[in-house]
Amino acid sequence: MTLVRWDPFKEMMNMQRRFGGGLDQGESAYGAWAPAVDIFERGDDLVIRTEIPGVHKNDIEVDVENNTLTIRGERKRETEIDEKNAYRLERVYGNFARSFSLPRTVDSSRISANYKNGVLELTLPKAEEAKPKRVEINAA
Repeated sequence: MTLVRWDPFKEMMNMQRRFGGGLDQGESAYGAWAPAVDIFERGDDLVIRTEIPGVHKNDIEVDVENNTLTIRGERKRETEIDEKNAYRLERVYGNFARSFSLPRTVDSSRISANYKNGVLELTLPKAEEAKPKRVEINAA
């Protein structure tokens, strides 16, 4: 009788392939994806934060057109992995894009962007006319 070493990870991968999952994910493994965002107010600014780790700054574009802000880019696969030797491939690669309608209260000419540690932060200042103003009361 010959002893055969049992590899549970290889067995799981074979099962996933048989049932249509696993490494053969096609477009979902390498294609369009959408990074998560947080949108909130900070003082007189609107802030959009998006997580895009592994994306080089030069592979990111931020455009404003017709009151729509669009963040687009591409996460490139750094090295080719031989799928026969992989146990799990979950990271997503490829193009991404997110678009947001800007409220009229945003001054789109003063939008700024910072990219640090895989997080893109856009600061959208409010227009002067949108900021709250205190009305002086005159005594008669």
